[in-house]
Amino acid sequence: MNTFRAESLPAPETRQTEQSTGTDQLDRYRVVLFNDEVHTFDEVIIQIIKAIRCARQKAERHTWEVHTKGRSIVYSGPIAECIRVSAILEEIALKTEIQTG
Repeated sequence: MNTFRAESLPAPETRQTEQSTGTDQLDRYRVVLFNDEVHTFDEVIIQIIKAIRCARQKAERHTWEVHTKGRSIVYSGPIAECIRVSAILEEIALKTEIQTG
């Protein structure tokens, strides 16, 4: 995501970025979004909002984390929902992975 323009984003908060759904720990999975060299900040932000139905500020924090750390856990919960979230992110060829937690 080298095409990101960092000056348009506020500094990220030091908050947990994982969304919890209250499911049992045995059924928890997470969607990890990885950095790439193709997408702009705005493209990623819009797709995260679409995928996890969050406020722009939260999507910006995830995007900043992907840019600075190489990845971000954008969602955690049941496998079916992780598959849905991952599929939406991948609609624009973002790189994701579903991991067990």
